[in-house]
Amino acid sequence: MSLLDLMRSFADSSWSVGLHESRYGYPLVESIHVWALCLFFGLAVIFDLRLLGWTMKKVPVSDLARRLMPWTVAGFVIMVISGALLFSAIPLRSYQNIFFRVKMVMLALAGVNVWIFHSNVYRRVAAWDLDSAPPRPARIAGALSLALWVCVIFFGRMIAYNWF
Repeated sequence: MSLLDLMRSFADSSWSVGLHESRYGYPLVESIHVWALCLFFGLAVIFDLRLLGWTMKKVPVSDLARRLMPWTVAGFVIMVISGALLFSAIPLRSYQNIFFRVKMVMLALAGVNVWIFHSNVYRRVAAWDLDSAPPRPARIAGALSLALWVCVIFFGRMIAYNWF
């Protein structure tokens, strides 16, 4: 069975059809996804701008991370769960959509960026915590994060328009 056949089978399931054709379910899940995205992205932008040294230059990066991280993680978790539900409502259409595929690649790259930042750069935050302009690797991570998340949002929004 190919992945395409699996998506067809999933699209025909009562769960998928029920959610997609639900009068309130699908719009509610989509709204929750957008709200969670706003929470996550808004906090990520604040943190990334600090990493770039463009804002809150006198606030220690570790303090900002400590305060924002629980809310950022909560927004991300809700965003992923609601996104998975949205995918489950239209799996075949999503699978065949080039914008969905590009979004998933951008999402994976954003995840790699976060992993590299937290496993390498952020481990040495004590050395540069109070610097108004963090070291170059931190600035690169912040810039990549902003660019990748803008791409995730852009391509996510484009999923609704299947031009190809």
